[in-house]
Amino acid sequence: MRVYIIGAGPGDPKLLTLRGAELIASCPVVLYTGSLVPKEVIARARADAKVMDSSGMTLEQIVEVIVAARDTDQDVARVHTGDPMIFGSTAEQMRRLMELGIGYEIIPGVSSFTAAAAALGRELTLPELSQTVILTRAEGRTSMPEGEKLEALAKHQATLALFLSITLLKDVVRDLTPSYGADCPVAVVHKASWPDQVIVTGTLADIADKVRAAKLNSTSMVLVGRVLTATEFANSKLYDPEFTHRFRKGEPAVKTQGEMRAD
Repeated sequence: MRVYIIGAGPGDPKLLTLRGAELIASCPVVLYTGSLVPKEVIARARADAKVMDSSGMTLEQIVEVIVAARDTDQDVARVHTGDPMIFGSTAEQMRRLMELGIGYEIIPGVSSFTAAAAALGRELTLPELSQTVILTRAEGRTSMPEGEKLEALAKHQATLALFLSITLLKDVVRDLTPSYGADCPVAVVHKASWPDQVIVTGTLADIADKVRAAKLNSTSMVLVGRVLTATEFANSKLYDPEFTHRFRKGEPAVKTQGEMRAD
């Protein structure tokens, strides 16, 4: 018996991995986060499968379902939204499984932050502008570790992907503006890849008002950084004809007539 912790992706059922789809279709027990995982994903479950929505369960109730499956030697598809290893609340489940001696396997999924970037059509890392993406959240009921509050992370001026922060935009703006500047681009992608996806763009100066007007208060990714609007940035070295790498030898630069005369 094994528990498969599966990332269902950001919303579009077609973004579920092949491995995840196979396991959901084959496991006799399917335990899924009903508040976020689309019904189309769970529709793959076999007709005789025991399918349960965990959105109203406590950790102990979830573990009880898994233990009952273990006692009858039944595999469990534990389906989470996005990628289960990023703000997935899976660590405490895995800890309990280890304590109980129940084997598990992680099946990664497409994260909402990459789905949001795709919806915007923007690369989050641009040469000489931002080569770092920080995945974090605003401090709410869950406190942040020392050194990880937004005002501290903002000093890096890296691209930020903020999970679970849509209701804390005023705090986000307050904490980021001193380092990023009020004119720094911000994009909010509500339900990335879902049919009812909504995109709101602006700056730190006006994004809170725009999001309030759009009435977005859940299931939204907040992206912050100059990469969101930049058009003037260096090309990657990867395709530079003068750049040598493992699969291609670079060609010497061709000098102009003016440069040759200067030599």
